[in-house]
Amino acid sequence: MFKVTSTPNAPAAIGPYSQALTVNGFLFASGQVPLMPGSGEVVGTTIEEQAERSCKNIQGILEANGLTFEDVVKTTCFLADMGDFAAFNAVYEKFFVSKPARSCVAVKELPKKVLCEIEIIAAAKN
Repeated sequence: MFKVTSTPNAPAAIGPYSQALTVNGFLFASGQVPLMPGSGEVVGTTIEEQAERSCKNIQGILEANGLTFEDVVKTTCFLADMGDFAAFNAVYEKFFVSKPARSCVAVKELPKKVLCEIEIIAAAKN
């Protein structure tokens, strides 16, 4: 059995998926792109602005589950341009101070032509 997360503090799913699921003590969040909760509009034009919004969306999902960034154990980051790696990291490290395990890859294109997407796995509270 699992719990579905649906919070107004993160963008609504733009496809046939949930914002996050909690199962067997872990929260699995769908990838968060820089969309403004409520409007679904893309936020920012730079990697810094978009990474910040993506992290704030993750924060909304974590808080809806009584969690913080400290509970995140794994992230997967997708960048439209690996040339943005250093600038992305500068924003990322402000949120993920506990340094969870991470993969970061460049992809050909992301939804709505955004510059980054971040998905997480967190240890859920029982």
